[in-house]
Amino acid sequence: MKTIEDNAREIATHTLAHVAEKKGRRVMIAIAGAPGSGKSTIAEHVVEQLNREDGISAALFPMDGYHYDDAVLEDMGRRAFKGAIDTFDAHGLRHMLVRLKANEDDVIAVPVFDRSIEISRAGGRLIPQSVDIIVCEGNYLLSHQTPWNLLKPIFDLTVFVDVDENDLRRRLQDRWRGFGLDDAEITRKVEENDLPNGMSIISASAEPDLRVKNPGSGQNEF
Repeated sequence: MKTIEDNAREIATHTLAHVAEKKGRRVMIAIAGAPGSGKSTIAEHVVEQLNREDGISAALFPMDGYHYDDAVLEDMGRRAFKGAIDTFDAHGLRHMLVRLKANEDDVIAVPVFDRSIEISRAGGRLIPQSVDIIVCEGNYLLSHQTPWNLLKPIFDLTVFVDVDENDLRRRLQDRWRGFGLDDAEITRKVEENDLPNGMSIISASAEPDLRVKNPGSGQNEF
């Protein structure tokens, strides 16, 4: 059975092939999957693998920075469903991806979601022009739903992290348990929001260039 490192190496190998083809132009990678699938951990390992290569610079760009603020979600009546596809700024994400791919600015500030406070921090990460590869990870990067379906053509390589329903449920429970929530609140979040979102993501995503199966323990693998 493949490990997370094996998956990261496989994705990195495919990515480097695209770097060779692009001849100096920035390469954009999408790693998609359900919440709890392990996509974030795999993406981090891919970036680490790529940065070990001579003459290569890679940076991580999480989709979660484009969560709507809680105040906006309250006004929308969607605060309880935070993480659903309509609780993200899809257009803002698309414009940022296009800007990152064009690589015309000396440095680009991107937002980063801080899960400890459940808020996106504007300008939370800087990506300089010298970065060769952007690894973007997120739930809806391959969604068929408009306007999310405009994202896939931006990427040079798309990856989907597969996970079965029982494993996904366990991973999601572990995630919220790590934040100190009680069993009732964990059950509510998982069964009423996260798991339905996850199964929808699995069934309604475009076919990727590459599929990987995350065999990890599930803890801290989101």
